Amino acid sequence: LLRPVNESWQPSDFLPSPSVADFPEQHAALRERARALSDGLLVVLVGDMITEEALPTYQTWLNRLRGITDDTGVSDRPWALWSRGWTAEENRHGDLLNRYLYLSGRVDMRAVETTIHHLIREGFDPQTDNDPYLGFIYASFQERATKISHRNVATLAKKCGEETLHTICGIIAGDEARHEAAYKLFMSKVFELDPAGAIQSFGTMMRRKITMPAVAMHDGGDRQLFTKFSKVAQRIGVYTVKDYADIIHELVRHWKIESLQGLSDGAAHAQDYLCNLSLRYQKLADRVVFDG
Repeated sequence: LLRPVNESWQPSDFLPSPSVADFPEQHAALRERARALSDGLLVVLVGDMITEEALPTYQTWLNRLRGITDDTGVSDRPWALWSRGWTAEENRHGDLLNRYLYLSGRVDMRAVETTIHHLIREGFDPQTDNDPYLGFIYASFQERATKISHRNVATLAKKCGEETLHTICGIIAGDEARHEAAYKLFMSKVFELDPAGAIQSFGTMMRRKITMPAVAMHDGGDRQLFTKFSKVAQRIGVYTVKDYADIIHELVRHWKIESLQGLSDGAAHAQDYLCNLSLRYQKLADRVVFDG
């Protein structure tokens, strides 16, 4: 589920290159198309890009999970190879979105860069306790959430007539889909070998709630920046409470939570909780939509 480097896309494949003779014309055309993007869509695009650019925090987290660590930084253990390969693929996402926004001329790039700087300095606690079960559950959820967000931005960009951004966000969403499949596969093996431990970890992670990676995002002054970004994403339909509910439903379905048999009392309690959780969030989503 990782692709060889020579078969992978790179950010320069999708954007005007200063090395070509008609760069000024290509750049001007991109800027003109970007004018059609709404302020709300730009807010979400910037938030998504900042989230992707905080990648050093995520690799640090992954390498803290017990049994997953890359002890030397060049280990040939399978988990270490996965960690570095996953990071290398993810690294292109922030690069591509950053360059697009820079070329678009639509945003204050220094303010964006300052926010990235702050976010990486702040760090991030996904509440996984360095436990690989919790970590794989978190990553399965988060990769799907990121895929949904990029896919919906792509759809809105196409409606605005901005095909370049539509292509960019679509290709990033494709990467996130492969990474989602990988983490779900890892956790499927855990459910096979240790169903009671796996389901109780799933219940624990969902009770703690999935904290979004950019929750500590701020620009040095506004500590409510992430909350404002989330509200815009909800309002324009990029990532909503309904999406949160749908992801829970998908993970419960994929890991066949309802059909697990012979569980201990604690695991059975987690099973009951998880099988009803998506509906609870769906009801919340209905209230959010009703309240506007």
